[in-house]
Amino acid sequence: MTTLAPAPTTAPSAPGPGPGARRGAGAVRVLAWGLAAGIPLVFLGLFFAWPVVTLVARGFVTDGTLDLSAFADVFARQRTWRIIGLTLAQASLGTVIAVVLGVPGAYVLHRCRFPGRGAVRAFVTVPFVLPTVVVGVAFRSLLAEGGLLAGLHLDGTFAAIVAALVFFNYTIVVRTVGSLWERIDPRTEQAARALGASPARAFVSVTLPALGPAIASAASLVFLFCATAFGTVLVLGGLRFGTIETEIWIQTTQFLDLRAASVLSVVQVVIVAAVLVVAARARRTRERALNLAEPVDGTRPLRLRSAPDAVAAAVTALVVVLLALPLVSLVVRSLRTPTGWGLDNYVNLGTTGGPNALTVTVWEAAVNSLRIAVDVTVLAVVVGGLVALVVSRRPRRRAGRRAVSLLDAVFMLPLGVSAVTVGFGFLLTLDHPFGLDVDLRRSALLVPIAQAVVAVPIVVRTVLPVLRAIDPRLREAAATLGAGPGRVLASVDVPMAARSLGLAVGFAFAVSLGEFGATSFLARPDRPTLPVVIFRLIGRPGAENHGMALAASVLLALLTAGIMATAERLRGPAGGGEL
Repeated sequence: MTTLAPAPTTAPSAPGPGPGARRGAGAVRVLAWGLAAGIPLVFLGLFFAWPVVTLVARGFVTDGTLDLSAFADVFARQRTWRIIGLTLAQASLGTVIAVVLGVPGAYVLHRCRFPGRGAVRAFVTVPFVLPTVVVGVAFRSLLAEGGLLAGLHLDGTFAAIVAALVFFNYTIVVRTVGSLWERIDPRTEQAARALGASPARAFVSVTLPALGPAIASAASLVFLFCATAFGTVLVLGGLRFGTIETEIWIQTTQFLDLRAASVLSVVQVVIVAAVLVVAARARRTRERALNLAEPVDGTRPLRLRSAPDAVAAAVTALVVVLLALPLVSLVVRSLRTPTGWGLDNYVNLGTTGGPNALTVTVWEAAVNSLRIAVDVTVLAVVVGGLVALVVSRRPRRRAGRRAVSLLDAVFMLPLGVSAVTVGFGFLLTLDHPFGLDVDLRRSALLVPIAQAVVAVPIVVRTVLPVLRAIDPRLREAAATLGAGPGRVLASVDVPMAARSLGLAVGFAFAVSLGEFGATSFLARPDRPTLPVVIFRLIGRPGAENHGMALAASVLLALLTAGIMATAERLRGPAGGGEL
């Protein structure tokens, strides 16, 4: 009889990976992160840094030698100082008013509960995603002769431009400040009230300091968008109330003065860099503050019998009405025809307008805009997603942290550099680049690439806060359980980032639909975009062309708002993101 040996009670442990395998895995990890950072850097270098540097260099190089006399020439002009003063004045006033009006709105829409709050929050987001050309046309329809507020005689004034800038940027303050305010534990302010502090004293001494980083971040971003506004200022101010952005366009397209355009581009970069530094510091402070606290639902019913609530609600209601006026006026004016009320202006969208107005119909331009927007969205989400992934890391070494911060700042530069500079730089650099026997200026991809350069920073700012908010211990736990770097990325980072991906897609699509600065240089006459068509119609005489411009603006506004509404639904209840 044969006796069977007892089975072992424990299985032999598998040998761990040897030093060679660990070195191989480390090399693969370094290569993967190198590609994740390198691909966006190559994209930025080819399609942003190279065109901008080339254009700026054209203004400072004479007969092959460096010539900085352009600075003295440009700064000796009274017009230059007037333009810089107008830019700073418009941006400063727009920022102050947006913050003063936006903080009460953030309180009402993010701290209080009332029927219809979701609808109001969605509505105040619409102005920010509207194309700047549409905002300009909407305000012209409101303030010009025949508009609802024509009696104020504000058409073509400095006040009209500031009002349009506040209209466009109000939601930045509401979203940025409100997203922090709704997470502040209300018990701190309640404790101050219990100790005898008045509501105003408790707000000033407790809540306002906590909101300080968010307010500073919002203000710096609003200033940035106001200082670099193009379409809105060009439509409303023209040559009288221009900014550095519109002056670069004028010097380049009308005067062909590249030296002046180069100097102004350098001035704009300096201003933008200073603003980005302030925004980055405020944002880092805000993120550190958020990481220290658990999310708290501090909302409560809106009490109109309370004086602070009543004042905040009244200010917010007034702002909502003022936000609606330009949009209502735009729709109403688009239905007015020389023979009465009707849909004639919309019917005319299927034509090329009056004599020498357009080369294609507005509907064809709309299809072209949508086709370009799809390409832009794919490019911007891929490149911006890689940037956000790399920048969200927290290296242990100081050199690594500095490199990540530098990469973050570099990819924000397209937000502040003139899109006109980028577009005109494309025309200078992509004529047989690197000696290749091909003229890329005729490529159908030129416009999508230029628009993607502008959209990438928006995608980064939308996805990055979500990735940075991931607890590092989740990645460490996944790695401890045996997941490799790729598996950790797929199981932790990607699901969390997907919550904000819908919003990033919406912003990229909306940016493409409304981009005008670079596109005005690059769009071919037979393939214009909707903003280019609208601007051309505005510049042509005749009631038919003006009516078509209004109808086309309504169409573009509906497309943009529809895309953003869909994106808000796709991002889900936990979707985050910040501008």
